[in-house]
Formats: sequence, structure tokens, C-alpha cells
Amino acid sequence: MIFMNPLDKAIQLCGGLSALAKEIDVSSARLGNWRLRSVPIEYCLAIETATAGGVSRKDLRPDDWHKIWPDLAVAPASRRATDPDPVPAPGHAGRQPPTTNGILDNVPDRAAVCIDARAIP
Repeated sequence: MIFMNPLDKAIQLCGGLSALAKEIDVSSARLGNWRLRSVPIEYCLAIETATAGGVSRKDLRPDDWHKIWPDLAVAPASRRATDPDPVPAPGHAGRQPPTTNGILDNVPDRAAVCIDARAIP
């Protein structure tokens, strides 16, 4: 098996250097120059789209993709990105709305507090 550079794989999947260059709107010379350097960040998504996912942004930027696109990082198996937010344990400050007692506990002793008894919670 021959190891293929991700950019060369993208070029092959798109039918050649000039075909990929036209697809992502750059010159063939510029695209060819990326073989010696890394693919600029702003073109990685275009290449991923042009190859229909055959070459991913992770493939094109293996050393820094997680810093550029943190949303591509795989969530731990215990909690996937599609899982609902976990319910905080009782007594946990989490993202629970404040209770009336909690609000009143923070009011200074001499503050005037008016509570509208007609208000529906």
C-alpha cells in the first residue's frame, strides 16, 4: 500500500490538480505549492467539501485541527454532543434557577421588599 499525502488524495478524488484548483477557486500553481507546505486553514473546508468528505480537515491539518476546529473533536463515549445536559444533583448550584428563598436570603436586612401576591409564578 502506498501512503498518499491528503492533498494528493484530494487531487486524485477530484480528477486532477486543475480540477480541484477550479473547484476551490485557486490557481493550479498555488495548489501545487501547498504540497510543499501545509494547506491554508481557509481552504481546508473547501477541500473537504470538494472531496465529499473523502479528505477531511483533520487529514489536511493533523497537527493543529483540534485548535482550529474544536467542534470536530470527538466527545467522550460517556457523554456525546447530542446527549441532553445532565440534571444537576440536588443542592448543586449548577444551572438551576434561583429560588425565592435564595433571592430573599441575599437581600440586605434593612431593604424594602415588595412582593406582589397577585403575580403568578
